[in-house]
Amino acid sequence: MKLRDIQTQFGALTLTEDKGAIVRLSWGVSGSKERSDVLDAAARQLAEYDAGTREQFDLPLAVGGSQLQRDVCTAMSAIPFGYTVTYGDIAKELGVPAQAIGQACGGNPIPIIIPCHRVMGAKGLTGFSGAGGVETKVALLRHERAGGYLI
Repeated sequence: MKLRDIQTQFGALTLTEDKGAIVRLSWGVSGSKERSDVLDAAARQLAEYDAGTREQFDLPLAVGGSQLQRDVCTAMSAIPFGYTVTYGDIAKELGVPAQAIGQACGGNPIPIIIPCHRVMGAKGLTGFSGAGGVETKVALLRHERAGGYLI
């Protein structure tokens, strides 16, 4: 596995690549500055997202875990920039309980790139598993000009 750190307005992030695909994005600094085409592209695209010039990521991703985890990550990846859906919306799409969707969102290994921050509870804002919790989720939604959904 290769690691690469990037600094954003949402905090210091570490990208992890394995076998030519991004497998993890985590908050914190690994101290690594490894290079590869995939890590370079991911770092560039995250910097563009951070600067407000990119709305969609185009990277090879590999999500591990259960089939449900992969299906939920696929569903989250389809949520457009600046929009939100509810856990219930994804639950209906996949035919599983909303609670299972919430657990899978919380287990998203590649937040921001797979936009779990765009998933809300039926009554509005819910938690976020990244550093800073709900405050980071709010910052990401405001960055995408989806802040109106927070009121």
